[in-house]
Amino acid sequence: MDITQTRAIVTGGASGLGAATAKGLMEAGALVTIFDQNPGGASYANEIGAYFAQVDVTDEDSVQKGLDNAVGAMGGLNAAINCAGIATAEKTLGRDGPHTQASFNRTININLNGTFNVARLAAARMTDGGVIINTASVAAFDGQKGQSAYAASKAGIAGLSLPMARDLARNKIRVTAIAPGIFRTPMLEGLGQEVMDTLAADVIYPARLGDPSEFAALALFIIQCDYLNGTTIRLDGALRMP
Repeated sequence: MDITQTRAIVTGGASGLGAATAKGLMEAGALVTIFDQNPGGASYANEIGAYFAQVDVTDEDSVQKGLDNAVGAMGGLNAAINCAGIATAEKTLGRDGPHTQASFNRTININLNGTFNVARLAAARMTDGGVIINTASVAAFDGQKGQSAYAASKAGIAGLSLPMARDLARNKIRVTAIAPGIFRTPMLEGLGQEVMDTLAADVIYPARLGDPSEFAALALFIIQCDYLNGTTIRLDGALRMP
């Protein structure tokens, strides 16, 4: 695919990995519509020259309306990058009792169900083929204490890649996932510099946190490399969580 002919939606595109991806696509000459539940994302979209739609990825009507807006504004759709998600930290059995079912369900609903919801509906709009990129995590393979819900949601996303690619092959739509390690995002920065330095020390090389622009660079490469399909790519500096 030619980046200058790319018409993309980026969910969670107003912050973190999604924001970097939306910006990278715009700078490379693509057209982009940011999907974000936060209406404040419109200002970021305006800043980088992208379109914006306030979308709840878990709601079919909301996604359909967002896609209507995106296709109308961009004149088509051939790429969907799913970055919307939440992180939860709760042990299966903690000091206050069992993991709450409500928080587990919410994590699965936003991270996994939301990703699938956008992917399936976006695929129906890709009339001339395209590519879907989902965001998994190294937690899908190396989940830590307190990550039962998060790791399960990301493992599900990793598991989607191959069957979805097989399903959509006849539509000329490729499907991949990126499994990022520890990236410097607003969510992580909220933990403080000391915590970030501790986490970065576990990365093999380069021994630092990932930069969102590196996630964006991989997303752009996947879009352009037509033979990448049905796989999950770790982007983690060789990090393997104990």
